[in-house]
Amino acid sequence: MASANQRSLPALAAMLALTACYSAGAIAQEASASGEVRRVDAAAGKITIKHGAISDLQLPAMTLVYRIDPALLKDVKPGDQVRFTARREAGQYVVTAISK
Repeated sequence: MASANQRSLPALAAMLALTACYSAGAIAQEASASGEVRRVDAAAGKITIKHGAISDLQLPAMTLVYRIDPALLKDVKPGDQVRFTARREAGQYVVTAISK
């Protein structure tokens, strides 16, 4: 017959695995940056921004396509200089706020 310690070992292992998954990437990273809008695709909910390095998101200077709520795009067009807040969620980058 298994002791109480042996029976709780699988439960402890499961809790540790869940904790490791949560701390390894489930928490979204967020940062503010500025850049130039290169393309807007409201129908697809995407915006392309050329920006400098964003160290909090571990991004070098680049041009990157971000997901974005189409409602945030109503006053934004290619060529605009913008300030934006972005976060990394499940391996994708999402703009959560944008202003000219």
